[in-house]
Order: sequence, then structure tokens, then C-alpha cells
Amino acid sequence: MVNISRPTLLLDKRKCLDNIDRIVAKAKNNDVLLRPHFKTHQSHEIGRWFRDRGVKQCTVSSLHMAAYFAQDGWDDITVAFPVNHHEIEVINQLAAKIALNILITSIESIALIQSGLKHKVNAFIDIDTGYHRTGFQPAHHAKIEEAIQLIDRSSFLQFAGFLSHAGHTYKCRSHEEIKRIHKVEMDIMLGLANKFRPSFGNLLISIGDTPSASVLDRFEGMNEMRPGNLVFYDLVQEQIGSCAKDQIALAMACPVVAVYPERSEAIIYGGGVHFSKDAMTTDAGRISFGELVERTNEGWSTAPTGSYIKSLSQEHGIVHVPSNNLKVGDVIFVLPVHACLTADKMGAYITLEGERIARLASPV
Repeated sequence: MVNISRPTLLLDKRKCLDNIDRIVAKAKNNDVLLRPHFKTHQSHEIGRWFRDRGVKQCTVSSLHMAAYFAQDGWDDITVAFPVNHHEIEVINQLAAKIALNILITSIESIALIQSGLKHKVNAFIDIDTGYHRTGFQPAHHAKIEEAIQLIDRSSFLQFAGFLSHAGHTYKCRSHEEIKRIHKVEMDIMLGLANKFRPSFGNLLISIGDTPSASVLDRFEGMNEMRPGNLVFYDLVQEQIGSCAKDQIALAMACPVVAVYPERSEAIIYGGGVHFSKDAMTTDAGRISFGELVERTNEGWSTAPTGSYIKSLSQEHGIVHVPSNNLKVGDVIFVLPVHACLTADKMGAYITLEGERIARLASPV
């Protein structure tokens, strides 16, 4: 086990590889292309673990991230974020080297993008299947058809198909709810595919969310899936039912710097700048920013401890410790509420064997 002197994000490589192997096998069994979302790990090394298992395409959430993975040999990348015409130079630089897939969320963005393109770019049309964040309303067939026609008339844009993200599965708390949302999503997407495939026979159906990818065994009708968080999982995914607690592959190690037994609290070196300030409401109705787990020789145990982070400021974390069994100088392990943001805050991983795994640096 590595020595800890400051907040350190630990990665259990075995659990991570098991999570990757599970979704790779599931996609293969369903004859569905796996295009994993790399926004969670943002690491060349972890991306290679997917590639070692035959994955050749990926998804990212920014052009900066696309450029990072293109540097490591990924040559078919979807940027699953509304296309931003102010980044047209970066789009052209990438499109000259790789198969770049962008996301169209409005009619207006098509003209703005195509006026500056110099290389071929594949365009997915974003469909709002119930999350209500971005995308065309599925019932607005006229607008969708107008968007497709504008793309089809462009010299450099090529219509790729329909893309959706059922992010509202993150509010689910049962497998039945997840399956119901997935069915609604697929009914919408297949309905659009059936309407437009007579004119565009090669259009793809691309969907992506970790709860559906984790819970379902069959994926009929879709062409590709884009789950991301399941590479690590986290406490929210465990609460949703996407994973078991022992599948969570990350834990934050934090030194204990003060203890207050009279109020059943300890202070850790680990705050919002390390965990992010994403919180969850536990089944007991408490607000938690992370759950303490016991250290073991192999990593950590998932047996309940009753301890959790109740509050975060910039560098401080206040931990509820009902058993008063912590002392100054201890190092605690905490499972994150939201693995994506915690990983983004920390900037690198340390495996249980002591290997440092770098991540994409934030743009200036």
C-alpha cells in the first residue's frame, strides 16, 4: 500500500478492469458497438485498457479531450456535447486527422459550423428522450427533417444518425425504473430511425448512460452504446442500483488532522477542491459527501462503518464518526459520491500497487 501524506485518489486496478471486461462482454454478446465515454477517467493509460480489449472508438465531452485521445491513437471520436462554432479551428485540425463526430442540438448551429468547415465531419442529431437537457424534441419531425436536410446539403457535414443520453436514469432507485426509461428512449429512437432510414439507410442509433448499460442484459435496436461512469462507479451508482459497492474502483485517501470525540466528528485534509461538492441523500435521510470504508491489506472493505463526510469546505472535510475510533495522524479511505468530478478535481490516480496514472490536464 502506498504512503499517504495528502489527499490521494486511489485506483483499484483489478476492480476497474473487471468493470471494463463486463461491459465489453455485454456489448459483444449484443453485437453492439461499444463507444465508451472517456470523460470519467480522461486517461491515456485507462483508455488503453479498453483498446487492449478490442475497443476502437470512444466518446468525449470536449474538443480538448478529443485532441488528447487523438494523440494516443484514437481515430474515431464522438464529442457528445453541443457543437461550439467558436472552436471551428480545433474542429478542422481534428477532422483533418481522425473521424470526428459532432453533436447537433439546434438548427442554428448547422449553418454556423458548416460555414467554417474545411474537412469532413460526421454529425449526430441530439434527441431529447426525457432528460430535458439538450436536443430536438422527438415529436418535432419537421424540425428534425430540416436539420437532416441542411446537413445533407453541406459540403463537409455528413448525417450519422441520432444520439441520446437518458440522464434521468440517475434519478432512478430501482431496476424497474431504469428499464422503463430505457424502453421509452428506445421506442423514441427506433421510431425516428424507422421514419428516416428509407432516405438514410445507414443512420446509427447511439445511446449512452451507465445505469441502463449496467442493469440491462439485452440491447435490441441500438447500434452503439456510450457508458462512461461504469469504468469506476461511485456511491450514486450504487444507490441507483447500477453496481454493488465492491465494484466501486476509486477511494480517496485523506489524513485525519483533528478529532472532536464530544461531537462525534473528525476533520480530514480533503475538501471541495478534492472531492467536488456533489452530495447525495442517504437512505437514512442524511446528506453525504462520501462514505468511509475500512482499509485492508488488499485495498478497502465495503462493510458498513457508519461514518461519512457530512460537510466540505475548500480544504476541510468534517466526518461523522459515531464510534469515535479515529485519531490524529490516521489516514481514512472514502468512497466518492461522484467519481467523474472527484477524478477531475484530483488530476491523477495512484494504483494500490503505487503506480501513478496521469490524466488530461485542464485547458488554460
